[in-house]
Amino acid sequence: MSSSAAQAAQKVQQHPAYIQATNKASYYVGQLDKELAKYPVMNTLEQRTQVPKTYAAIGTVTLLVLLLLVNSLASPVSNLIGWALPAYLSFKAIESPGQQDDVQWLTYWVVFGFFNFLESFALGLVLYYFRWYFAFKTVFVLWLQLPAFRVSSFFGHVPIRCHSLLSLQGAQKTYHVFLKPVLANVTSSSPVAYSQPTTASADQLRDRLNTATAE
Repeated sequence: MSSSAAQAAQKVQQHPAYIQATNKASYYVGQLDKELAKYPVMNTLEQRTQVPKTYAAIGTVTLLVLLLLVNSLASPVSNLIGWALPAYLSFKAIESPGQQDDVQWLTYWVVFGFFNFLESFALGLVLYYFRWYFAFKTVFVLWLQLPAFRVSSFFGHVPIRCHSLLSLQGAQKTYHVFLKPVLANVTSSSPVAYSQPTTASADQLRDRLNTATAE
């Protein structure tokens, strides 16, 4: 019985479809390992735990997906996904000399905060009719973070149009299409003019203060 099972397993492993699937899986694991190697925290974690960073990432994602299936944990897990990695990358952006990543993550936090603000008004009603809301919210939040995952470089063999589409940032698209027109209308309706203090006005204020003190 054991020999027949071993022969059946050997036939499956020699099947072209199995070999092709194995090669594709190895390719994507290798690509993921290259991407994760760009983050020092992942390299440090691998050195301390002796667990390959690719397996750690896949295991973490699998655990989060399973936790999303539990209704009582879906909300904190979804918010954790929306906060943890962006918070770390925002810290790295603040410490870096460039400004492009600063704009990227500042835009993300504006969109993420506005989305959570809207969610607070209708969460009970949405959950009543749509129980898988937090799963779709998690997908939406990950879409906002797309440049962080470098999806376009991970799937390097996709067509040019799909490559440029994957390169777009979800948070920036959402901000420019929805939030920016609203915020622009609000700020333009009540403009506040600000004039920077001049040296002359500062000198006049100092003279008046000295005069008042002398009296």
